[in-house]
Amino acid sequence: MADNENTPRATEPPPAKPLKPCAVCGKPAQPRYKPFCSARCADIDLGRWLKGSYVIPGEPVDEAETGLPPRERDEDG
Repeated sequence: MADNENTPRATEPPPAKPLKPCAVCGKPAQPRYKPFCSARCADIDLGRWLKGSYVIPGEPVDEAETGLPPRERDEDG
């Protein structure tokens, strides 16, 4: 098939944006582990989340204000 004026020309895809550095160690991030450079750094970040290291500072919330039922305590008596 011959090209004519109405046929869109094949163009190269736009260049990929450079990935930001790894959120844990600062090395170049890898697309497979984005935004990290490796599975190790991804696991380190997950561990920080699970441990509670990532916390937004603020005032403590009283449970009575949230509408949640009070916590049951293990009291023998």
